[in-house]
Amino acid sequence: MATSAAGPVVIIGSGIIGQGWAMLFASGGLKVKLYDIEQQKITNSLENIRKEMKSLEQLGSLKGALSAPQQLSLISGCWDLREAVEGAIHIQVNPPYYIPLVELVPHPQTAPSTVDRTYALMQKIGQSPVRVLKEIDGFALNRLQYAVIGEAWRLVQEGIVSPGDLDLVMSNGLGLRYAFLGPLETMHLNAEGMLSYCDRYGEGMTRILRTFGPVPAFSGATAEQVHQAMCAKVPDDPKHLAARRQWRDECLRRLVQLKHEVPPE
Repeated sequence: MATSAAGPVVIIGSGIIGQGWAMLFASGGLKVKLYDIEQQKITNSLENIRKEMKSLEQLGSLKGALSAPQQLSLISGCWDLREAVEGAIHIQVNPPYYIPLVELVPHPQTAPSTVDRTYALMQKIGQSPVRVLKEIDGFALNRLQYAVIGEAWRLVQEGIVSPGDLDLVMSNGLGLRYAFLGPLETMHLNAEGMLSYCDRYGEGMTRILRTFGPVPAFSGATAEQVHQAMCAKVPDDPKHLAARRQWRDECLRRLVQLKHEVPPE
């Protein structure tokens, strides 16, 4: 990462994730170079970005103070990697536009100033950076996600609940709360503070956690059962999957908008 504040941000890869990052950095008024190995991929990506920005602007959901054409003018394509990274202030590859979390995971030899600068850059473009203090496989989000997926799978596999009802437990239960509060603050609020919660519920949580089974294989009869249940709701052809993803992204857009309207105290 170069130190010049005048240089561009470089996005490696012009797919859906890269397009989202390009839009985010442009929303913060930063010049962006979108790199890919083929010129046609970049051309297609820039057109997708133009359409998405226009749509977001019409919905009143475009991030940043600049108009869609102004933001689009900040984004250029490049299919020569050396040319792309020359003079860059930041090089980027993670999913971003509707999910603001960014996990910053420094190498042991990464300078603290680099982490601080990246943290500030993420805040500048409206993201929610967190510092992962020690590197661990999966980082934080995926480890939490996989813990939930693992127990969800076991509950279906052992015939405790159907796949459809399992998803309702999260979407109409825990998910509603966790959209605004994390698990630790939830514990803190569900008693007279964290120590009270641990004193009241710690023994019961430990007992239940000990009943969790081994890590599932995510294959075989349970995989087929879950697949059939999911396809009954959303067929796995490209058209239906794309429509459902669009619906998901619109829900996330509205939720993010609501979270901005109800700021934390």
